[in-house]
Amino acid sequence: MTLKDRLVEDMKVAMKAKEEGKVRLSVIRMARAAIKNAEIDKKIEFNDDQVIEVLAREMKQRRDSLEEFKKADRPEMVKALEEEMVVLMDYLPQQLSEGEIRQLVQETIGIVGAQGPKDLGKVMGALSPKTKGRADGKLVNQVVREILGA
Repeated sequence: MTLKDRLVEDMKVAMKAKEEGKVRLSVIRMARAAIKNAEIDKKIEFNDDQVIEVLAREMKQRRDSLEEFKKADRPEMVKALEEEMVVLMDYLPQQLSEGEIRQLVQETIGIVGAQGPKDLGKVMGALSPKTKGRADGKLVNQVVREILGA
C-alpha cells in the first residue's frame, strides 16, 4: 500500500470516528491537498519518496510556526500545532536521533574528505539525501557546523 493510499484509508477511518478523529481528519485532508497541489505543480504522479518530501515540508512549517507561537505566548496554538505534528509523524519515516545524525555526519565528512568550515556545502550536499524526511535540516546543519568548527 502506497503512502497516498494509506492517507485515503486513514481519512475514511477518521471520518467514521467523528469527534475523536477531528484533528486527524483535518491534518490528513491538509496533507492530501498539499500532495495534490505539488503533483499539479510538477505535472506528475508522486511516488512515496516525493510524498514524504511534501510531508516533511509540512512538518518543517509546523516546527517553525511552533517556535513563533511559543515566543508570542500562544499556548492554544502551540497545543494545536503539537497535535498536528503528532499526526504527521505517523506518515514520516522514523526520525534520526541526534547521535545517529552525528554518526552520519562523521561518516560523510570522512567520505568527502572535508577539512574545515569551507567544506560545509560539500558535506551538506552529500548528507541531504541520507537524511531527507528523517531529520530536521536545521539540526543536521547545526551538527555539521559544530563538527567542522564553523
